[in-house]
Amino acid sequence: MRIRNADKEQLVKQKAIELLVKDGFENFTVNKLAKACGISVATLYIYYQHKDDLIIKIGKEEHKKMSDAILSNFDPESSFEEGMKQQWKARAKYFLENRFMMYLFDQFKHSSYQEKIFAGEENDFKTKMGLFVTNAVRRGEVNPMPVEVFWSIAFAPLYTLLRFHHDGTSIGGKPFELNDESLLKTLELVIKALRK
Repeated sequence: MRIRNADKEQLVKQKAIELLVKDGFENFTVNKLAKACGISVATLYIYYQHKDDLIIKIGKEEHKKMSDAILSNFDPESSFEEGMKQQWKARAKYFLENRFMMYLFDQFKHSSYQEKIFAGEENDFKTKMGLFVTNAVRRGEVNPMPVEVFWSIAFAPLYTLLRFHHDGTSIGGKPFELNDESLLKTLELVIKALRK
């Protein structure tokens, strides 16, 4: 039996994420992955049973990393403004450091893998974020609203800024690089829109 190599396993994960984002699930193959890693297909089977096993395990692992990063030092009892600021900074930091994950999570959400990747592991995330919003409503900081409405106003602008940053351009091809000023100005407008 062949021995697992941690460096090789990390390389496989990194290249798999890059290829999944670039080629999509339909065009992703273990042969392409092995070639990108400079290893044999047989070596991949030391780490994963098959293509779906690889995709699901990487998706779950990366989703947990993202959730942990976003919840790190997050206090659901904090004021609405402080909590939102912490969330925006944590989310921006994670996706700036892990640019491919933003696109890969989008692909997961629109695929048959969605339930397998996001089921179960979101519980702590959903609980803490739900408590944060419930506390803000209870304190009279924001009005009650459907979660979809809240998320669309609270976080969609951040993800738009991150996409502009990753693309290097904004609307009309204008060069764009996300900075603290743009991030905080947008957050200020988001908080103003959500405040009671």
